[in-house]
Amino acid sequence: MSHAAILLLALLLDAALGEPKWLWNKLPHPAILMGRAVAALERGLNRSQNSIAAGVLALAVLVSAAYGIGALLAGLGPLVQIILAAILLAQRSLVQHVRAVADGLRVSLDEGRNAVAMIVSRDTRHMDPSAIARSAIESAAENLSDGVIAPAFWFLIAGLPGLMVYKIVNTADSMIGYRTPRYEAFGKAAARADDLLNWIPARLTCALIAVPSGVASHWFSIAADAAQHRSPNAGWPEAAMARAISVALAGPRAYDGVMQQFPWVGGDGKRQIGPPEIDAALRKLWLAWSMMLALTTALALVG
Repeated sequence: MSHAAILLLALLLDAALGEPKWLWNKLPHPAILMGRAVAALERGLNRSQNSIAAGVLALAVLVSAAYGIGALLAGLGPLVQIILAAILLAQRSLVQHVRAVADGLRVSLDEGRNAVAMIVSRDTRHMDPSAIARSAIESAAENLSDGVIAPAFWFLIAGLPGLMVYKIVNTADSMIGYRTPRYEAFGKAAARADDLLNWIPARLTCALIAVPSGVASHWFSIAADAAQHRSPNAGWPEAAMARAISVALAGPRAYDGVMQQFPWVGGDGKRQIGPPEIDAALRKLWLAWSMMLALTTALALVG
């Protein structure tokens, strides 16, 4: 089977079943195993002043191991690849986590804060309903790229080994790709590799949101908003989502008790938002997923 045919079935399997919690109650999720590998290398190598070189070595070990394991597992046949690819995609679980924020907000402000705290790293203790909704929508857009479109893209390019390499790099970036005294140097290689691997998928995700939503004509405005984001990639799906549902995203938010003044994305959109806007973003997630499914189907048929 071609990569596209396998991915097509994996996308459908993930959308239909999502995460089998009963299985992960008995076995560690592959993402957990990847996190343990990153943590072990960080503990073992991040000890000297030459931590940039140590970080490069750690990344090389992780990428080599991920590629080798992916190639080994791919050799077990299409069924194994379909199951593993479905496990490493995250459309259904993403939708469930974001929907939980809307459902929580409908119950109470505290329920909304508790739900959004599960998917964002910023301070949630003093968020108002609009801040909670913005956080959920931003997370939805960014994780659509990181958790669905990018893994699918790299599977199409390089099969299961490509998907495994992307996931280990993305996991490493999420753990050590921070500008803190401990990780500034050691995590630089992981952060730069993640930026590189997400460059095309982030813009593809932007198009998958913008085109079916009828806002592709705003591409230059989307690009201008995306350029204001701290990340070279995350701003693209976020800016497209802001235009697609006519809301303003980003803006001021607190990290570690410190309020930071980030620029607005889609600043002409609504700023007083809540569960209905989260629901609208969820519909865009499925619309973008459907577009990716259609592209994958076309590639499978051509293949």
